[in-house]
Amino acid sequence: MGEYTHFDADGRPTLVDVGDKSVTKRTALAEGWLYLPEEIFHTVSQGAVKKGDPLRIAELGGIMGAKRTPELIPLCHNIRLDNVKVRCDLDGEKKAVKITCEASANEVTGVEMEALTGVSAAALTFYDMCKGIDKGMVIKDIRLLSKTGGKSGEWVAEKGYGK
Repeated sequence: MGEYTHFDADGRPTLVDVGDKSVTKRTALAEGWLYLPEEIFHTVSQGAVKKGDPLRIAELGGIMGAKRTPELIPLCHNIRLDNVKVRCDLDGEKKAVKITCEASANEVTGVEMEALTGVSAAALTFYDMCKGIDKGMVIKDIRLLSKTGGKSGEWVAEKGYGK
């Protein structure tokens, strides 16, 4: 087994040195699903959630979550995000909320964790907004769809992988 990148020679955790890496445009797109009990789907569809619109509040929660990624994920670099877009859309066929988060930065390290954290935070925000109606919501299938930039370049998820 080779050397670990996140531990020093004494076996202690260390932040990976990215000081010699080149700044490039980095993007990442992630998605996730929040499956809803019928009562929540109906209430959200009618715009009748007492707390307000959970879809828009979840989008805000996703943006805030993406910005806080290095505070939540150990040894994740603090980067300056250029843009974060979160979308939460009701899917009537699946009785679910589809969540996507797109993050970008001109940086020395990728923004995959920020996109994944944005989706996760949006899902949890929606859950918090609707848990008073029914706690049976299920968060599933959070995954990276694509990324660009950096040493490894472009990556796109295989269709259906992980489903």
